[in-house]
Amino acid sequence: MSAGAVLVTGAAGLVGNAVRVMLEQAGRDVIPVDRVAATEEGRPIVQCDVTEVHRLHAVVQGQRLAGVIHCGAFSGPMVARDNPPAMVAVNIVGTANVLELARLHAASRFVFCSSTSAYGVTELELVPEDVPLRPTTLYGASKVSGEHLVAAYRSQYGLDGVSLRLSWVYGPRRTTDCVIRDMITDALAGKPTRLAFGREFHRQFIHVEDAARALITAYEQPNLPRNTYNVTGGSYLTFSKIAETVRTVLPSADISIADGEDPVDDRQTRFDIAAVQRDLGFSPRISLADGIRSYADWLGKKSAGGGADNG
Repeated sequence: MSAGAVLVTGAAGLVGNAVRVMLEQAGRDVIPVDRVAATEEGRPIVQCDVTEVHRLHAVVQGQRLAGVIHCGAFSGPMVARDNPPAMVAVNIVGTANVLELARLHAASRFVFCSSTSAYGVTELELVPEDVPLRPTTLYGASKVSGEHLVAAYRSQYGLDGVSLRLSWVYGPRRTTDCVIRDMITDALAGKPTRLAFGREFHRQFIHVEDAARALITAYEQPNLPRNTYNVTGGSYLTFSKIAETVRTVLPSADISIADGEDPVDDRQTRFDIAAVQRDLGFSPRISLADGIRSYADWLGKKSAGGGADNG
């Protein structure tokens, strides 16, 4: 990749922060931005909302922009459900703003953090990237829109972009709904977990470190043969099976799960990750059991220290 700084949007969030940390540990120059100013691991994150065009340009002014890893967005179908205009402004218009910034500054690479929510409900036993996308949520539709914008900038303007469809991300710093975190925190507090749905409902989780590594791997490999790639943690488990995995780590966990589907999530079959394994050489490294074990350790230390789970 060309010399210069990597703009990471959403750098105070779950995935964006992990991307920023990995890039900095690898010695890369990073321009970390988020909608609110913050300090993470002693490093400042610049306040910059992706909807603020002039602010975006001011942040990178005078710096050589090598590329962008765009993680800044509302981060799931459960977020901003009562504010559709905000979802459109941030996830669609914001993505267009960052793409235009990359074009004008002659960035050599653009990686878009998309989501398997783009698919909507799936029926195939194994779901490849090239099936019709039928999102059932505005969040999913916003990710489809972002993918098309990235592909159009690639074909029309030569901005080398790619979109990674991440499955449900879990791990340290997650703030939005997470059944794994709920099971762990309840067990650590000696409380029962009672879920009103999900006994036979499947979900495909990926640890935040694997998600960040996938995005960086995509950033470092230009001219990929595809515009989109599925990225999951490799597991396809019901909430009941996930609970069993939590119990292997925390035997005291008291978890009961009722029947029924998640009211804010799509029923989805297993996503095929053969393309990302073939073209990027990427495979998830962190098993669900290992991820839950490290997450439980992190949450336990945060609880003992009186801190909050920041992502």
